[in-house]
Amino acid sequence: MTGAPIERTQSEYGYPLLIRSLLRSGVTRAPEQEIVYADQKRMSYREFGERVGRLASGLARLGVKPGNTVGVMDWDTPRYLECFFAVPMMGAVLHTINVRLSPEQILYTINHAEDDVILVNCEFLPVLDQIRDQVEPVKRLVLLNDKDEVAETPLSLDAEYESLLSCSDPDYPFPELDEDARATTFYTTGTTGLPKGVYFSHRQLVLHTLATRSALAGTGHGRFNEGDVYMPITPMFHVHGWGLPYVATTLGVKQVYPGRYHPDSLVELIRREKVSFSHCVPTILQMVLSSACTQGIELAGWKVIIGGAAMPQALAKQALGLGIDAFTGYGMSETCPILTLSHLKPHMEGWDIDRQVEMRCKTGRPAPMVEIRIVDEEMNDLPHDGVSQGEVVVRAPWLTQGYLKDPVNSRHLWAGGWLHTGDIAVIDGEGYLKITDRLKDVIKTGGEWVSSLDLEDLILQHPVVIEAAVIGVPDPKWTERPLALVVIQPGEQISEAELKAHLHDFAARGVISRYGVPERIVFLEMLPKTSVGKLDKKALRQLYPE
Repeated sequence: MTGAPIERTQSEYGYPLLIRSLLRSGVTRAPEQEIVYADQKRMSYREFGERVGRLASGLARLGVKPGNTVGVMDWDTPRYLECFFAVPMMGAVLHTINVRLSPEQILYTINHAEDDVILVNCEFLPVLDQIRDQVEPVKRLVLLNDKDEVAETPLSLDAEYESLLSCSDPDYPFPELDEDARATTFYTTGTTGLPKGVYFSHRQLVLHTLATRSALAGTGHGRFNEGDVYMPITPMFHVHGWGLPYVATTLGVKQVYPGRYHPDSLVELIRREKVSFSHCVPTILQMVLSSACTQGIELAGWKVIIGGAAMPQALAKQALGLGIDAFTGYGMSETCPILTLSHLKPHMEGWDIDRQVEMRCKTGRPAPMVEIRIVDEEMNDLPHDGVSQGEVVVRAPWLTQGYLKDPVNSRHLWAGGWLHTGDIAVIDGEGYLKITDRLKDVIKTGGEWVSSLDLEDLILQHPVVIEAAVIGVPDPKWTERPLALVVIQPGEQISEAELKAHLHDFAARGVISRYGVPERIVFLEMLPKTSVGKLDKKALRQLYPE
């Protein structure tokens, strides 16, 4: 590297990018602002900052030192937010344990991350009890409990969370840290093999927070500013709740944490607390809309980022029709996660609803400091014509440096100096990215690539269909053919021939190739989901191998 070096004054402070600065920003800006836990608890930012100090003091008394790892098994609560700050600020590593994994996978992640202490909600004690004899070594356990009585368990508990905080010092002396120190670890579940650990430093989390804040700031639709009320509807164990809790705390906005998700209670919290900004997967949005309609509660003015899976155009149109500002975000566990957002450009905001829906359901434009390319197998760039498909490769200051203790997969992830997402996409002339499939899910039939995501979206445009998944199955003539798996609304009826005719109509208009219309459509009562609410196509491929 070349360039003129800067001259440093001997007494200057080389301000490191640390998570504590994000907390300090919120507490300083809005000390009396509220943080709400469902219908159980309210606290001010000032109290929250004190509790962060108390948690660090309590963990230190349990023996947690810089470099140790603290695992958390909880729903979306202010306790989790306290852990987001206290654990990395004391120099330890926060392991956000995915409570929706199988007990065997949870055991693997606890042992692989080498957790020293686990904070566990009483609802997950049976899971830990089931695997306790295989945990290496035996961990110290802190109980997280929302009830007055302590749950009975054969496990040996070292402390109860609130009791630990009540007798701990709020003025914990947080140490000076290297901004490149590891702050968090969590595990992403792929289609094959064991979960892979990804990790992020203080510097990466701060830069992701600031870039996401910049991308969401300003006027127009889908913006997140100081007057908003924030409620996550994405598990906090999943990529730091998409990083938005850090953004919300930095802004000092009112925050609402719902605990365990129940559609009716989510809708009531949105109404009662005047929630204006959230994020969730499409399945959760569909459940919230259904609950709101059943209860007769309006959600107009609610802004919500949809991610984790493609937002069907039918769902986007329904949300917009109800006055909900729904738009897409894109990222993955390895990217911290936000890479793009599908905010409309100013000239698009006057478009009719159908044209808006098309743009809002694209994956969007890159956030600040994100570089995105679509490339062929030789890493050659492809045209941004909205048609040429290639793999998405990215660079940004906050991407994971690799997989924990997994140098082979880390090299594959970063082949050629770009992080390989495994997603297939196009980029249009306006610069909007649109994911067309996962590299492993794209259907290769008759020499053409058929997008399973596009097919699913078209199937979902039929009014009686509520869920759809498309997978490729082997075919001796065409290599692969698409198989559609569909769930329809209770009480409705539709035949396989009628749904095929619905798709043939799109083929006749040139929306999809005629090769894309499946010969087989299977009707199911429900589709399998992953631990974070995505369609589990791995499970579907196992159920329908041919």
